[in-house]
Amino acid sequence: MAVNSKKIAVYVLVVFVLYLIITDPAKAADYVQIGFEGISDAAKAIGDFMTWIANGGEE
Repeated sequence: MAVNSKKIAVYVLVVFVLYLIITDPAKAADYVQIGFEGISDAAKAIGDFMTWIANGGEE
């Protein structure tokens, strides 16, 4: 039976995240906050771009 490499990668990632949370919860919280700030900034940039397009591409 062939082992699915995507499934292995997901398991490794889950184990790493659990290890990080267990060993240093404060640092894990910082990583989550950084991730959400990045998602928020990306969403704002997309919104600004769509508004720019809706206004005809002019500043």
